[in-house]
Amino acid sequence: MLRLPAAELSALILALAALGPVRAAAGGAVASGPGADPVPGTLHAVQNADAVTRATRAARPARGPALTRALAAQHYRGPAFDACSAPALDTLRAWWGHSPYKAVGIYMGGANRYCSQPRLNAAWVQGARAIGWRLIPVYVGSQAPCLNPKIKQRRIKAGQALAQGRTEALDALRASDRLGLPGIAPLYLDMEAYRKNDPSCTATVQAFAAAWNRTVRAAGHLTGFYSSADSGIRDLVRAARAGRAGPADLPDVLWYAHWDQRDATVGEKAVPDADWQGARIHQYKGNVRETHGGAALTIDVNAVDAPVSR
Repeated sequence: MLRLPAAELSALILALAALGPVRAAAGGAVASGPGADPVPGTLHAVQNADAVTRATRAARPARGPALTRALAAQHYRGPAFDACSAPALDTLRAWWGHSPYKAVGIYMGGANRYCSQPRLNAAWVQGARAIGWRLIPVYVGSQAPCLNPKIKQRRIKAGQALAQGRTEALDALRASDRLGLPGIAPLYLDMEAYRKNDPSCTATVQAFAAAWNRTVRAAGHLTGFYSSADSGIRDLVRAARAGRAGPADLPDVLWYAHWDQRDATVGEKAVPDADWQGARIHQYKGNVRETHGGAALTIDVNAVDAPVSR
């Protein structure tokens, strides 16, 4: 494990204090500090140890005008799509001028990433950004132990959720580095829909996600959490409002899947409008075929009011 000098470690702590507050339940309903962990007494083990293994990123300045402007520059409000495999750059060029979309989700890594990615590399990212596309990087790691056993084979193990979350966060950071994504880019954890009303399963998922969030954020990135509005998102919002998850454990952005055909980031019963304001993505329809500029893709469609990678 690499260790930072005291001055750099102090800078890291200041940076985490600056980037740490998240948009959660309004009115101070979210608890912070000791005792606010999804699994009481366990998340104190998730410290900044993972961050110091990334010395090139760890020593971040406290949020000043320049960093505030950088964060603001990451924000995007408008339509986005995600496709299972990164589209050809020629397709992105055709869609840029003829579609409503200006942001695209990319599945950058994870043991449960389903589709192959023959195009997705640093050159593709550079080309997409040169066209003007904003990127939404997604990591599909281990999934809930109570997920349908026929899909997503790698699972979170209840006794190993924290360690798995840390390990997979570091893998996500390596994937981000390989793609040449900027150090402040938000990285999104994909947690597919799982069985409802299973407290043990929910606690395991939330411990894993908390460790992932802490590790990714310690490296300087914003964090996002994608899941079904009816399971992962609902459970996370309830944990936040009940004080079972503190700000350090929660994502900066919520990306909820609810295919209700509503092109909006508010009005979702699972996420009160007061929560995560300006940090929400709504995937509102999926598996649709669209053609723009003569190029066709099968996509999921999203309304975005959140940070993306620019």
